Amino acid sequence: MAVGKNIKNSKELIDRNQLYGIDEALELLKKGSFAKFDETVDISVRLGVDPRKADQMIRGALVLPNGLGKAVRVLVFAKGEKAQEAEAAGADFVGADDLAEKIQGGWFDFDTAIASPDMMGVVGKIGRVLGPRGLMPNPKVGTVTMDVARAVEEAKSGKVEYRVEKAGIIHAPVGKTSFDAQKLRENILSLVEVLVKAKPSTAKGTYLKKISLSSTMGAGINLDISELQALIK
Repeated sequence: MAVGKNIKNSKELIDRNQLYGIDEALELLKKGSFAKFDETVDISVRLGVDPRKADQMIRGALVLPNGLGKAVRVLVFAKGEKAQEAEAAGADFVGADDLAEKIQGGWFDFDTAIASPDMMGVVGKIGRVLGPRGLMPNPKVGTVTMDVARAVEEAKSGKVEYRVEKAGIIHAPVGKTSFDAQKLRENILSLVEVLVKAKPSTAKGTYLKKISLSSTMGAGINLDISELQALIK
């Protein structure tokens, strides 16, 4: 069956005008998954915030209860004792100026970057190439820290960073289509709960405006927000 026909069939399973309960949505998502690879499940959340205002810039990170279902390659900028701690915790790459030079030359074979605070002078020099790729270490999401071992362990176990875009939308992975529905359910509810708690006091009107789920190749499925809010209370 051609991929185009698969996509068409996947879309026909879903009513774009309907709001689905999380369990039905996950059932449809799995039913509509046809790729030969293990697709990533993504969530999109439209928030009633103005990201241009500093106090409404929703940003953070959390370790999903059931991980992401993929091996995460972790790079750590550290020296001495901190470098040893990072290596012992399972970091894939550990270094300082040598790594910065490699990255400056176009090497990006890693998924997340962590740095001890004393390394930010080195990291700052390559901020222009790390930033656009979402790889710049940041204290707000725990990737600039003295506790590099813990940061490495969290990254390896499925830590997800999220940041609201200009349009007020947050995109984040919540697992793989091979996960059982309960694991995906727990990951989704954990992320939504964190976002609800992050609501700025200055945000007026409806905060959670729209939430949808999709797999890499699948169509978007709109979730019933009132049900999600009831489930996380």
